[in-house]
Amino acid sequence: MSGVTVVVAQVCRWLRRGEITRYGNNLHDGVCGAMIGLSSYAGVMDNLKNSEDEEQKPKKEESSKNQKAKPVGGFVLVHAGAGYHSESKAKEYKHVCKRACQRAVDQLNAGALAVEAVAAALVELEDSPFTNAGMGSNLNLLGEIECDASIMDGKSLQYGAVGSISGVKNPVLVANRLLSEAQRGKLSAGRIPPCFLVGRGALEWAVSHGIAPCPSEKMATKFSLSAYKRNKRKMELAEKMESGHNQIKKRRQSTEPANPTEDGSGCLDTVGAVVVDLEGNVAAAVSSGGLAMKHPGRVGQAAHYGCGCWAENACNMSPYSTAVSTSGCGEHLIRTMLARECSAAMRSEDAHQALLEAMQNKFISSPFLAGEDRVLGGVIVLRGCRCVEAPSSQNIQGILVEFLWSHTTESMCVGYMSAQDSKAKTHISRLPPGTVPGQCLAIEGGVCRLTSVPD
Repeated sequence: MSGVTVVVAQVCRWLRRGEITRYGNNLHDGVCGAMIGLSSYAGVMDNLKNSEDEEQKPKKEESSKNQKAKPVGGFVLVHAGAGYHSESKAKEYKHVCKRACQRAVDQLNAGALAVEAVAAALVELEDSPFTNAGMGSNLNLLGEIECDASIMDGKSLQYGAVGSISGVKNPVLVANRLLSEAQRGKLSAGRIPPCFLVGRGALEWAVSHGIAPCPSEKMATKFSLSAYKRNKRKMELAEKMESGHNQIKKRRQSTEPANPTEDGSGCLDTVGAVVVDLEGNVAAAVSSGGLAMKHPGRVGQAAHYGCGCWAENACNMSPYSTAVSTSGCGEHLIRTMLARECSAAMRSEDAHQALLEAMQNKFISSPFLAGEDRVLGGVIVLRGCRCVEAPSSQNIQGILVEFLWSHTTESMCVGYMSAQDSKAKTHISRLPPGTVPGQCLAIEGGVCRLTSVPD
């Protein structure tokens, strides 16, 4: 027996004035629920439990007739980057999120743990030419692809990461292999296995552990190559305007973002996923090609511990299992360690309010970013908690999952799916018209309850 209920909450925070305002009336396709404010979020959680208890009664009768439903294997939430997602390519962004969700769910239904499922989702996101990760990543100043990725297992708390790696199609597989090798214990002569490798050393380690190399030129796409040529021309033009009266004009042009309708390539960043399996284990992963025209050797938040992703199972200190994946300007996310900050915030009873305050106090208003005019980033967050069942239903396993996403960028594309769903649901979250990216944030999310009767 299994069941899932989803309720969506959507609010917008006007950070300069500290007020909370609901916006929009359109719920994304396939989601049942109603618009709710922060004050009623706890009420929705209570109603959700009550409605599930009611729904379990007829299902219990069905089970007595030997009509067993497919067990729920878990839940996955993915993102295709926080930045700008043009309407003309919205279909492609949503499609890759759907495929990533399906890939993770296939793993969960096959009995895989959360860490295996989250790695599978990232491979799908990396393989898409429309994302800035793996295939089709941004090119650096020399016209080369250097990728960052990391993965964290909430059960073992092990972490694996690669930075500035070239010549590997799926950097997340190298990060995942580092994680799994670390779980095997110390190396010969008592050496501690690495958890984070960069550059050529990371590539050599990957190849020595059976991961096939892929020439960087095969990873570049027509889309990424044309963006590189366009960005290079802009840089050359800006450098020519350095002298005399053109100095101020040059400085403005070099700091202002490109028009997203003209250049949708440089505005997307890190992709990621978070997963919870039926045992309550959580995992998170993140992968990125980094900033366009970055300096060779630059490593972004996708590889840094506590900055790109975080996953931590429930323990004596907290009843909640949490998983976080970030996206946006790597330097902003590194200096605030946003992934770990958001996970720590999820220990509060009200997850929605906690994430809102974390994005406000630990990111946009962070003293570590005091000199920044616009603080750009986004997160997806998953929180799971074992459900308390009635004595008559002790054989029912249940996990209450709260999933949220928040961003200060113009938009963020997400997808989510439970293992019992026939297909994933996707949504492109956007800031309200007239707001300034980097100075306000949007936060949305939902709640689902996964239940299953063990065989």
